[in-house]
This record gives sequence, C-alpha cells and structure tokens, in this order.
Amino acid sequence: MYKQETIKPYSQEGEKRQQVEAMFDNIAPTYDTLNHRLSWDIDKYWRNKAIKTLRKYRPSSILDIATGTGDFAILAAEKLRPTHKDPLLGKNLKVVGADISEGMMAIGRQKVAARHLENVISFEREDCTALSYPTGSFDAVTAAFGIRNFQNLEDGLREMCRILKPGGVFCVLELTTPVSFPMKQLFHIYSHAILPTYGRLISKDTAAYSYLTKTIEAFPQGETMVSILNKVGFSHAEFQRLTFGICTLYIATK
Repeated sequence: MYKQETIKPYSQEGEKRQQVEAMFDNIAPTYDTLNHRLSWDIDKYWRNKAIKTLRKYRPSSILDIATGTGDFAILAAEKLRPTHKDPLLGKNLKVVGADISEGMMAIGRQKVAARHLENVISFEREDCTALSYPTGSFDAVTAAFGIRNFQNLEDGLREMCRILKPGGVFCVLELTTPVSFPMKQLFHIYSHAILPTYGRLISKDTAAYSYLTKTIEAFPQGETMVSILNKVGFSHAEFQRLTFGICTLYIATK
C-alpha cells in the first residue's frame, strides 16, 4: 500500500473512493476557478505540453481517466483532430471522459456542449480500478491530476494498461513536490499556508485542499513512479519535471 492511498479527505472511517467522490461533488462548482487561480494558470501550459507529447502517437481513441470537468478531454478533442496540414491526425477521433464524480462531469458536459464537441467527447461514470471497457480498447489513456486519488494505485494503473491497445500510450500529469532549493522550500510554504486557506474560502470545503497538499507530498514520484509503471505492465516509461518540479509528466507505452 502506498502512503497516499491511506489519506482520505474527511475521515479515516469508510472507503477512500466514496469520500473522494463526495469531495469532488462538493467542490465541482468552484473547481475550475480554483485550479487556474491556485496554479496562476500554469496548469494550462502543463496540459498543452502533454497534448504536444501525445501528438506523435496520433491517437484516434482516447480515454481520459479522472476527467473531472473535462479540461484535458476538451483540449485533446481540439488539438488532436485532423487539420489541413495533417488530415490524418486523430482521424475519426473519439474521447471518453471517465470519472466517479457526476457533479464534475455535469460541468464538463456543459463545457463540451458550449464548444459543440458532443460528437467527439462523451462522459461515463467509471471506477478506475474496474473499468468496463474490453482489453485493448483505446490508443491512448490520459490522466491529469487524478491518479493521486486512486484507492489502489497499482490496480488502477493495471486497468489503464489493460484497456490500451498494444503500442498504446499512457500520458499522466501529476502534481509533485519540487526536489531542489529554493523551489522545494517555497512550494512547501505555499502548499501548507496559501493553497488550503484560499481553497477553503472559495470552495467552502474545509478539508479538500488540505487533502490535496497531503496527497501531493505522499505520492510516489519521478523514478519511483516509473518503476511502478513498469511493474504493472508498461514496456517503457519515462518522466519529465515541469515548472521546477511542481508538476511531472509521465509517458508510458504498452
């Protein structure tokens, strides 16, 4: 068991999965605003970096796990579709956004409708550790800032690997703790003082953003995460630290 699996948003009693679902339902109305403000909009750069990395794999079917309000799914639908210069990129592209929080996906559906992307993006409620899709269903699986919340990390990652086609790619963005001075120390101050206080004021959830900090610090990162990806069945995995290590991009292939 990994340390972050033992951290729960509200109480040590009960399953983590149920508490995480309730937490995201609670903060769904303010989630996008807080994400962008608390990261100073750098989260948009991180997502674009991941999408650029995905382009060379030319996926036509994508499952976006822990999709939340659909930001990554929408960006994939907009950036990985055929263009005049590259008519074969993402031909007949389909993106499925999967999450356990109906509250988050309800907002995602509104955003997708506003962009007229209903023919490309769909949302489905799924448990990441027991996905309903057949083996080898997708060209790519993505996850942005969500795998820290898995009740069982290895079970979830094995499911991502299972549903990928041979040669498919798993692309993960995850918040991490910087490893070098002075960003390590500055991030510690920010994540323990500013982030939970501001998150609590805006979201009205007294626990959600303290939980965020605890899981970032507890989550395996860098070389350790690469070892886990190899352990659960990926043939190759690598990582790149972004913005002084505040975020890490992981790429793994089946």
